[in-house]
Amino acid sequence: MDLSTLPLDITEWLHPQAWLQLFGTFATIGVLAIIFAETGLLFGCILPGDSLLFTAGILTAVSTINGEEFQPLSLPWLLVGGPIAAIAGAQLGHFLGARYGRKLFDRPDSRIFKQEWVEKAEHYFNRFGPAKAVVLARFIPIVRTFLNPLAGMLGMSTRRFFIWNCIGAVIWTDSLFLLGHFLGSEVPHVDRYILPGVAVILVLSVIPIIREVMKGRKADRSPDKNDPEESRPSLSGDSYR
Repeated sequence: MDLSTLPLDITEWLHPQAWLQLFGTFATIGVLAIIFAETGLLFGCILPGDSLLFTAGILTAVSTINGEEFQPLSLPWLLVGGPIAAIAGAQLGHFLGARYGRKLFDRPDSRIFKQEWVEKAEHYFNRFGPAKAVVLARFIPIVRTFLNPLAGMLGMSTRRFFIWNCIGAVIWTDSLFLLGHFLGSEVPHVDRYILPGVAVILVLSVIPIIREVMKGRKADRSPDKNDPEESRPSLSGDSYR
């Protein structure tokens, strides 16, 4: 690891190339470590997610991006290690939420923490229900960091969380690794399409969420509906313990 390549501008930490250059020979291990941190530790919300996985997949097929040489990555190691790191990180987040509860989120806003991010995660948890939220959150930056401890705090059982955590982790990590590998193998000068590719991934990832929101609005307009928000615990509710 060459510390001389450490980015000085904090915004550069969002660029996957900076991390991959920093890790050098240990890039595969570094990718897995970031996946674990982003899904298990609150400060992980500032780390690259979808873009890192997509770029790592590309580097299993090519070794040069924008004229820079990178350490080639192992696709089999990523396909196996990626889900494991994502599952382990999310389970840690769930444990911390169940163990420390509300005080885990009781902190002032800062550059790496905003209360609105917790509220956004709670919105998805309440809107879609625990199972769907755990899976869908994998594809939503920041939400995938905060929803795991939130699920633990709001009482989602460890066993149920683990099942849906595994499903979401495999779909999220391996789909992006394989997409990057395929494009890196088949598309000449694929480095030109990294940013557009990430944009497309983000758009595709929100389509299921938009569908669920539309379904929820239809249900809300139904005269016979029962308000699901009243039946679920809330971070802001006075009755929560």
